[in-house]
Amino acid sequence: MFQRVLCLLLPFLAALFVATPHAYAEEVADTSMYYLGDAVNAGLDTGYAEANEIGQDDPHFSWRLGQFIVSGYTSVEQSPEGYPVFLKVAGDQIRLSFRLDQNINALNDNDALSVNDDDNGSDEALGVPRTDFGRGTLIVRQTNYQNETMEPQVYTDYLSGIEQGADTEVQLFEEGEYEVALDYEVKDDPRKVGPVSIVPGFSNYRISFKFAVRNGNCMVFPFDVETHSELTNESYAQNGFYLDLARSRYLDIYVKREVMAPGADGLVEDVRFNGPARDGDMYTEDGVYTVTASNEYTGQTTEKVIYVGDDPVLKAYAVTGLPIQEINQRIASGETIDDDGRLVSAPAHIDQDTASESETPRSLTSIAGVALAIAIVVVLGVVPMHRKRKAGGAGLPPSGEGVSHEDEEEDDR
Repeated sequence: MFQRVLCLLLPFLAALFVATPHAYAEEVADTSMYYLGDAVNAGLDTGYAEANEIGQDDPHFSWRLGQFIVSGYTSVEQSPEGYPVFLKVAGDQIRLSFRLDQNINALNDNDALSVNDDDNGSDEALGVPRTDFGRGTLIVRQTNYQNETMEPQVYTDYLSGIEQGADTEVQLFEEGEYEVALDYEVKDDPRKVGPVSIVPGFSNYRISFKFAVRNGNCMVFPFDVETHSELTNESYAQNGFYLDLARSRYLDIYVKREVMAPGADGLVEDVRFNGPARDGDMYTEDGVYTVTASNEYTGQTTEKVIYVGDDPVLKAYAVTGLPIQEINQRIASGETIDDDGRLVSAPAHIDQDTASESETPRSLTSIAGVALAIAIVVVLGVVPMHRKRKAGGAGLPPSGEGVSHEDEEEDDR
């Protein structure tokens, strides 16, 4: 019995063990990852300012210290300057991590090469003054949406604290421009005798890159100034509205305001304002507002129309999109505007004279129909009675016979 159960379970267990790594591999494959940064020879004690190509005579030739990886984004575009722009949507968390590929005590499996302790390092490009860089220093500097360059975040002795072969997260990123640099010094000590180094060589190296993070959506959220409730497209806000960009700092927002003005054909729409807007802007003047948001990296555009005020014609213009001239014409023809700003057709009008004329023949027809029905009933009732009476008269005695004297006396009375 046990053997039979085991035979039945073995295929299931085999499928389970095979499927588990396969599912994991698919999950990893679906993760968005972008590799950044190549090392350059930055000279020696120059503030890591040089960017020399690593040639064959360079001790750093043909091997890589590690790689920076950006993950957690939805898509990536290129900026006009050529650096990557990572687009995120709700739920995304963009991460920067570094994977150390080398043993920092034996670079490229060479005991003579190691990452040196740079006790007098500086970074000229990112504005880091001379300090003890230790065994590699990581620098991250952000420029925000107001084009303000923030103070760089400096992680000294960075390579000493991470594990070879592991992806070590640096930090999470929100919208902005970012500059990243890893400065490290390599000691080349091929003539080392025991613990004594004989004329070792030193070189500075720098891995640097720039990237940007942007929201990938293209949404602008208008809110009622009184109720603070969100307004959808073609909404009515009697007292006005304000804009909330939901921390999407890099969208292009424009607002157009239209009002009614006298024209050759009556009241027509007239543009009174058409310009850029920013987060928190408030609009309370009467009119029809068209709010347009665009995202330069996705090419997407979102448009919302909001009506402010109590003019029903403008409300219908905002809701229906029809020209005001046409709305006025339809109102003149009998249509009305409901509370939602929709045009409603007038109820059908029936002329009274026509109605009277049409109802007279109908009345006569009804009367004739009733009379005909009565006549048919009478005829159907009389004919049987006549036949019955006729049949009864044939069996009566001659006049006077069969009539009693009592009947005659009764008649005299």
